[in-house]
Amino acid sequence: MVVRPAVAGRTVLIAGATSAAGLAVASSLADAGARVVAVGSNLARLQSVLTVAPEAVLYECDLASFEAVTALAAQVSLSPGPIDGLIHLVGGWRGGGGLAGQTDEDWAFLHAHVVTTLRNTTRAFNADLLASSAGRLAIVSSVSVDRPLAGGANYAAAKSAAEAWVRAVGQGFAKAGDTAAAVIFVVRSLGGLETELAIRVTRLWDEAAASVNNSRAVLAPESPET
Repeated sequence: MVVRPAVAGRTVLIAGATSAAGLAVASSLADAGARVVAVGSNLARLQSVLTVAPEAVLYECDLASFEAVTALAAQVSLSPGPIDGLIHLVGGWRGGGGLAGQTDEDWAFLHAHVVTTLRNTTRAFNADLLASSAGRLAIVSSVSVDRPLAGGANYAAAKSAAEAWVRAVGQGFAKAGDTAAAVIFVVRSLGGLETELAIRVTRLWDEAAASVNNSRAVLAPESPET
């Protein structure tokens, strides 16, 4: 007997869907029978999602604008309908040059991409995730939160803020009941771990919300065989 994945039939929105990680997650979710909503800043680039998830619904949106994200949430509620999952993969790296090299321009970029987009999407879709019988939120963070370096202070601070925000969302989930969960995946570098991330995201619906809510899981490459 073939066991149907728990995410099958669920609607999952991927913010930042055109990255390598976004494509891997979209492919895994689609293969498991989920409805994929792919969101990005460029509609032309979003077409790449259809190569791995042919039935995905595509939305172009400036996720740094709360007004645009609330409009997106209204559109999504009509088609394909309220979401059961929000996978936030918007980010980017800026750094180097020691503490003196932590420019205002880099901070503005990181704050907008890492923190603002997360705040906007979680606020706009919070009601959906709470209303779902199995709402899930996931982000990707960095080991730099645990060991920040002067040359990456801007980046580590932005990721720390994102983690704090997700933990707050998770506390709200727990206070509201036991159906929604917020999860933080942590990497040193996401390159090479896209498939592992996709598998872990897809399996979030296999676990009871209370067992994964406010969890922080470090993803690491497999050690080479000796």
